[in-house]
Amino acid sequence: MLAAEPRPLLFRDARLLPVWDRVRAGRRLSREDGLLLFETEDLHGLGRMADLTKSRLHGERVFFVLNRYVNPTNICVLSCSFCDFARKKGEEGAFENSIEDVLEMIKPGTREAHIVGGHHPDWPFEYFERLIESIHNARPETQIKAFTAAEIDYFWRRWKIEPREALTRLQKVGLQSMPGGGAEIFSRRLQKLLHFTGKADADRWCEIHGIAHSLGIKTNATMLYGHVETMEERVDHLLKLRLQQDRSGGFLTFIPLSYQVGTTKLVPRQTPPTDDLRTIAASRLLLDNFPHIEAYWVMIGEATASLALHFGASDVNGTLEDEKIAHMAQAASPAGLATDQILRMVRDAGKIPVERDALYNVVKVWS
Repeated sequence: MLAAEPRPLLFRDARLLPVWDRVRAGRRLSREDGLLLFETEDLHGLGRMADLTKSRLHGERVFFVLNRYVNPTNICVLSCSFCDFARKKGEEGAFENSIEDVLEMIKPGTREAHIVGGHHPDWPFEYFERLIESIHNARPETQIKAFTAAEIDYFWRRWKIEPREALTRLQKVGLQSMPGGGAEIFSRRLQKLLHFTGKADADRWCEIHGIAHSLGIKTNATMLYGHVETMEERVDHLLKLRLQQDRSGGFLTFIPLSYQVGTTKLVPRQTPPTDDLRTIAASRLLLDNFPHIEAYWVMIGEATASLALHFGASDVNGTLEDEKIAHMAQAASPAGLATDQILRMVRDAGKIPVERDALYNVVKVWS
């Protein structure tokens, strides 16, 4: 049973009152509303709106999955200014995993394999087909979530394999869903400033997710924040995702990704927890057509992720054994969490842990 709505909210910022009226009435928030959500100093009022909105959808349930992050390679033709993960061939720290290496990483019983990697200059598309097929055959119990829209676009740039063909072929050998990475932040200004013009832009990223949805492949969406973007760029990014969801309807969850300073140092320090909570809450309120908003504990830490469950988040990702992308950027969180730690994170927030699979089918409700 979903939670009943409590007594009327009180706001320190009176400008939030008409926003809450629109949310309660099921009316869509505007760009101006979105800017206010990122501007207001009434963080508690914002969080309460988002928490009640989340409770309407999922009650006190919070979802997680037993998953494994797999990076076949970090060798990449790109040189994005925010990335500590990518390496060039022969550079210290570069790695290339064989299919056998990857199979050893995915232990029996893993529910989700999350596979992303660098844009390798030489590996043919057939390698990735064989990789997915091998995992599917060796670990039939494991759902395969693989390849960002940026990677699918790169298969076209490098090998002239159209996204629909690539996704159809991958789906045939076992692909079931796609992660939401590679979106970064939808801004032409930042594409140039942060040197990621060589990957799928906003329209191309959305186009590829739309193609995936048309094939029955569910996907996630992300936004990289907390670096040199403006609040206007954050809001515009969220609204573009909302529009794409209106069109194709296949997004499962939105994951705000907090920029890790690492060695790239676009800013002197990581954005504070208050900004993480604000971004999660604003996302829950603006993305009215997304089932879930995730508190990605790897990038914001366990304590902030637990707090975020009162700010509109309904998912904490999962156990993520041996996560590399954030940790190569010196993320302070552990590289993976055991199930009991995930349960504690959720229960500390007074919420109900729900184990899921990659497609949000419920596996177990933990009492």
